[in-house]
Amino acid sequence: MSAEILTVTEVVRSFSEYIGRVAYRGESFLLHKGKKPVAELRPIPSGRRLGDLPSILGSLPHLSETAAAAFANDVDSARQELAHAEARDPWGF
Repeated sequence: MSAEILTVTEVVRSFSEYIGRVAYRGESFLLHKGKKPVAELRPIPSGRRLGDLPSILGSLPHLSETAAAAFANDVDSARQELAHAEARDPWGF
């Protein structure tokens, strides 16, 4: 979704309305002063922090010994295939 372009003056006159639109509708606004963009009014990303990763990983179910061994074999097979694969230019056509 692209941000709607508004002048700073428009936003100042109805600041509460625009904050509500950002908070409750998830809208974003690009604020211009004159013809120059100067700020962006958008929702704060809602996600997890990197510091939460250990607890997230700890809450996941653990693999059985059989499943863990099968996974390790798959990883080893993939590494062997990649070691013998010919390098290619990812930007080539």
